Amino acid sequence: MKSVKAVIFDVYHTLLAVEPGPLDAAAKWAELWRNLFGIAPVLSLSQFDHACTHLVAEDHAGMKKKGVNWPEVDWPAVAVRVAEELSGLSPDKLDAFLTNHAKLQRRTSAMPGAAAFLTTVRKRGLLTGIASNAQRYTFTELTAAGIPPDSFTPELCFWSFEQGFSKPDSEVFARLTRRLAIPNILPHETLMIGDRLDNDIAPAKTAGWQTWHFQGSWPEV
Repeated sequence: MKSVKAVIFDVYHTLLAVEPGPLDAAAKWAELWRNLFGIAPVLSLSQFDHACTHLVAEDHAGMKKKGVNWPEVDWPAVAVRVAEELSGLSPDKLDAFLTNHAKLQRRTSAMPGAAAFLTTVRKRGLLTGIASNAQRYTFTELTAAGIPPDSFTPELCFWSFEQGFSKPDSEVFARLTRRLAIPNILPHETLMIGDRLDNDIAPAKTAGWQTWHFQGSWPEV
């Protein structure tokens, strides 16, 4: 890493470990709904998830027809279209609902060694950023794992939900390359670390970056 001046990280399966959701997810879903609306949900958790998956596929197809090769959906809008009751929630309460829903789908935690690696990298004076296909609840997941999003250089963070497109779109890496040029960091001085060859490694190499294919273990540096 001697020639590296900036490190861009993927999130899921790189900084965050992802495990299956709780066994009682269906019961927790009903409890979540009753706490919000005082009644049992009309849709079960599996029905809600199935309907959302169908709408996401439709939205992706529509965006691809408009020329967005790797689209990202407006997840809150999808959820509201599936369950109209959610439209009455304030933005903050809707975000909280979607965060709790995400916890029913999977559990996340810091990948062992990730926080220590980040600390070492920053002590060496390297800038750190994020390139993640994410939703707003990703911020909560990172914070809970002890890896707060605001500890990364904001200008070097790409969050797909904010942009409407996602990795491996080449524009993700082109945009970050342009931002890296502002502090005079060249492509070959940038390191991308991610677990996916298709989403992370291949497009980063095409952008002229160095790459590190993460395979589940953070070394001591």
